Amino acid sequence: MKLFTELVKELTPQITEIFPWDFTEKLEEENNILILDIREPYEYAKMHIRNSVNVPRGILETACEWNYEETVPELVQAREREVVVVCRSGNRSIFAAHTMQLMGYKNVSSLRTGLRGWNDYEQEMICGDCCEEGKPMDIDEADEYFSAGPTAEQMKPHAS
Repeated sequence: MKLFTELVKELTPQITEIFPWDFTEKLEEENNILILDIREPYEYAKMHIRNSVNVPRGILETACEWNYEETVPELVQAREREVVVVCRSGNRSIFAAHTMQLMGYKNVSSLRTGLRGWNDYEQEMICGDCCEEGKPMDIDEADEYFSAGPTAEQMKPHAS
């Protein structure tokens, strides 16, 4: 049996990661980068990077192919395009980037540190349906959101 952290550690060397500050520079230089946010729709609705596309990781494979109800044409056609996959902390995006490489995507990377690091670097995120849509998210509110950890019931029980 492998733990989640062990799986992440195993896959990380097989994919390319990009730090928020390098990604910011790339976005200033290029406008053809597809930002793929693989968080759940409720997470995306809270806040996301402007112009990102939301495809939850759970439907990624079918979103990347034609002829499925989940097909996202822009994503299917992006196999030769630069794609940066983002999630909350940079772990789920590692799995997604790895899967996309297996599916033939030539230039895919994962945002190292995820949106948590993006926010720490004080880069803009916009509100989804939680406030005025498209409005820049307040950094302090984003800090509070990203600093929330697991609830008590999500923690491993102590041995009796």
